[in-house]
Formats: sequence, structure tokens, C-alpha cells
Amino acid sequence: MVAAGLRVLFCGINPGLMSAATGHHFARPGNRFWPVLHRSGFTPRLLEPAEQDELVSYGLGITNVVARPTARADELTPEEYREGGRALALKVAHWRPRWLAVVGVTAYRAAFDDRKAGVGPQERTIGATRVWVLPNPSGLNAHWTAETMAEEFARLRVAAEAD
Repeated sequence: MVAAGLRVLFCGINPGLMSAATGHHFARPGNRFWPVLHRSGFTPRLLEPAEQDELVSYGLGITNVVARPTARADELTPEEYREGGRALALKVAHWRPRWLAVVGVTAYRAAFDDRKAGVGPQERTIGATRVWVLPNPSGLNAHWTAETMAEEFARLRVAAEAD
């Protein structure tokens, strides 16, 4: 789900087992990515995971930090995150989206060795690509509601539209 000229490349942590089985990003029922993406104004309607190919028509794409599927992200090793961060940086340098949006502050910190990073825009760039860290939309993330996540995603949308 990556192409040249994207406004935003969303980057999940890694495929969950449901995503691995279906081939669709954020496919597990209860994951709030697709509803939050719509509520924040990135898509004109709520897309189903099976409709992920439509994202490119909105200037959006999806990838992952780590390719290995797991039931939970805490099953990944620190080295997998670091290797994934290096591979992601190469992918971003090649495709040059305007924004890279890493979905999950813990994943961003581990992949880019930035322990102080928080949700929001980052000082780091990858070439000309700016970086934004978003909250993890997993149903396991109780710190953020769908509403507060949509507000943060909308902040990114406004910044991406302004560029």
C-alpha cells in the first residue's frame, strides 16, 4: 500500500494475526484505525479493511515497521524494531511521502531509538518527509478514545493539507 506522491504514509507496528490471514491492514475487529481515519476527515466514508486499496486515491498509504505477524506487538524484539526502523527509513526515502505517520508511540521510540518522543509532529525528518507519531488504534490501547484519536489524526490531516 505504498506509492509515489502520497500525502501521508501510515505505518502500523506489525501485522496482527487477522491482518496476516486476510492480507488487510488493521483487520482485527475492534481495531479503531478505519473508523478514526474516517472520523478525522482523511476518507469521505468509513472504509472496511478489504477496501484498503482505495487509500491511494486519497493520497494515503499503509505499511508496517515490522513485517512479522504476531498476536501482540509486545512479542516483537528490540532488534526487530531497529531493523524495521532502518527498512522503513529506506522505504520512505525511496517513495518520498510528504508525511510519515507512525501509529504507536512505543513502536516509534523503539524503531528510531527516540525514547523521549511523544504523540504529535516530530523534529526528525527522513529526507524531505516529515514525521508524525499517532496513538495506537488497537482496542488494547485504553489511554485514547476513538474521539481523542480522531482529533489527533485530524491535526495531522490539517498539517498534511497545508503542505
